[in-house]
Amino acid sequence: MTATDWITAVLLPAGALFTLIGTIGLVRLPTPLGRLHAAAKPDTVGLLLILSGAAFQLPDISAAAPLLLVALFQFTTIPVLAQTLGRVTYSRGESSAERMVVDELADAVRHAERDSDAGPGEGGRPNTPGEPEAADGERPPGT
Repeated sequence: MTATDWITAVLLPAGALFTLIGTIGLVRLPTPLGRLHAAAKPDTVGLLLILSGAAFQLPDISAAAPLLLVALFQFTTIPVLAQTLGRVTYSRGESSAERMVVDELADAVRHAERDSDAGPGEGGRPNTPGEPEAADGERPPGT
């Protein structure tokens, strides 16, 4: 066995193990935020390890370029998706406060609710940028 075979023999099972741990966490964790964390972090690392192991078996670096693109897209989309889904879960009240160690979004949510209650326009909704505001606080006709 060559050195690249040994590296591949270590990276592929390690990536599969990370992915398996993430899948077990996805099934076993009780809260949506925990499941989201288990789905995003270990699977991203597992995919990177699997792609790295596969890259060592390719004949040259130009053949590994598509694998690099897959890794790049994975690292740019999954954290953004996890952040967005986590905020939606939190804002809908589907996360349990008793399971959180630190609630970093509580102040931001209170601040956003306070701003939306005091904002001009219908139903406390603030005007969008560039939208004219009527003198009596109502929206102008046609908007």
